[in-house]
Amino acid sequence: MTVDVLFVNAAALATIVWIVWYFWLSEKEGTRAALGATGVQEIFVRVKGGYDPDLIVLDAGRPARLHFNRQETAACSEMVVFPDFGISRELPADETVTIELEGLEAGEYDFACQMGMLKGKVVAVEQSTVPANP
Repeated sequence: MTVDVLFVNAAALATIVWIVWYFWLSEKEGTRAALGATGVQEIFVRVKGGYDPDLIVLDAGRPARLHFNRQETAACSEMVVFPDFGISRELPADETVTIELEGLEAGEYDFACQMGMLKGKVVAVEQSTVPANP
């Protein structure tokens, strides 16, 4: 083997390792929904080639509003589906669609496009029981 072939093989192997790590092995940090004055958690999700954020952290037991804004016309992102709740909503291009979730039990809930190619997750966590400083 020549040096060129070795270099190309090493670069290809490094690229494969990076892809596997990035898509399957790396831990994503979730984005916590903001708590409004009315006690409803709210978060805006941009839909463009995927969901941003695609990992949403909510407090369990509190109602939440997820505002999806689709900024593309790709057919795959036309709908968002929450199979655990039986929710399926159309996402018109350049419009915001709000999905309301009642207080969720602690756990993980997937959402995706109707084709299952764009994926996201809502994680409901127990609220902290640490008392506030006096």
